[in-house]
Amino acid sequence: MYTGVDGRKNHVSAIKYPVLNGTFTRRNLFLLLTAPVIVSVPGRICLFGDHQDYLGLPIITAALSVGLKLTAWRHGPPGFRFRLTNPESRLSVPFDGVPLLYEHSRDYLRACANVLLREGFTFSQGIEGSFQGELSADLGGASAMILDWIGVLSQLADQPKQLESKALVELAHAAEVREFGESASMANQYAMALGGVLCLTTSPTLSVQPLPVALGSFVVAETPDSVPEVNSLASPVTRNRLIMNDVLERVGQMNPAFSLHTATVTEATEYKDQLGKDEYLLLKATLASRDLTADALSLFHSPHLNHARLGQLLTQHHTYLRDACHYSSARVDRLLDVALRAGALGGKINTSGGGGSLFVYAPDNARSVAEAIERAGGKATVVRVA
Repeated sequence: MYTGVDGRKNHVSAIKYPVLNGTFTRRNLFLLLTAPVIVSVPGRICLFGDHQDYLGLPIITAALSVGLKLTAWRHGPPGFRFRLTNPESRLSVPFDGVPLLYEHSRDYLRACANVLLREGFTFSQGIEGSFQGELSADLGGASAMILDWIGVLSQLADQPKQLESKALVELAHAAEVREFGESASMANQYAMALGGVLCLTTSPTLSVQPLPVALGSFVVAETPDSVPEVNSLASPVTRNRLIMNDVLERVGQMNPAFSLHTATVTEATEYKDQLGKDEYLLLKATLASRDLTADALSLFHSPHLNHARLGQLLTQHHTYLRDACHYSSARVDRLLDVALRAGALGGKINTSGGGGSLFVYAPDNARSVAEAIERAGGKATVVRVA
């Protein structure tokens, strides 16, 4: 963990170059050029407000005690060479100082280099590295890899620089989202770079509010057929965005004063006859999830956290995501039921990545809840907020 020039603690941990005591001898220069840089990025979950940031509504995220680490150093001729652990493989990217051509969609490693090249960084020596750890797409695996790589590249460039948190987030977001013409907020990047529990709002301007709440253990669970790629949930998420954009346009024509920030769930019934069934349910669920997120914020600001109530809110949020958004599956629902019967206080689906995972809040009995999930055929990991 290090502190940026903005005075904020940056949760992305890094080991800088060794101090050379102001004397650049040949030996010290060799150490400077070969010393490894280590950057470690935590995973994240969305506690409340899944996919509502694109509507300008608040979301609440939490960074986790599991993550992805990259150790890298300068070595050899120009180019980038890595060892990946999941799956076990090696990657070599030739580099001659000019922007790299992308070989496939979401070619994130090349995108990071290109983004930094446009910022004036140069790389006249080779960079070798090794990724360690396993972080699924549901926990932000791609965003973690990009933050790792941006953090390493910026410190191993010809003009080494340790980025402040805001710059790190913006560059990582550019490499992951804008470089490929996609649309997403910076929620993932901020959740991982700053750590802890955050409330993020994107409208009218970006606001990131740390929530100093002490949470107990969670259990992250994957279904037996979970896949670590954006797959099964991509279609429902995209579909729901298109539906909501259309709903808001039509409702706005009927009532120009309508606002997702102020409308009540009851007011949604005024448009029931003008909307299709799925459209109406999605509008109601959006407003209800907004209110539930507000309830969670009040809970987190209370002097004494009501852990049981937090669990109830998580489970209620899951029902909206399941019934109106169609993000869940029978396998996820079954594991959630198993966890609740084993004593978890509540839980919900992870709506990122492949959608084959969930998390439950179990501050007092996380191990026994994890064992119950494992017996039911799931893969369970006990985690804490980091």
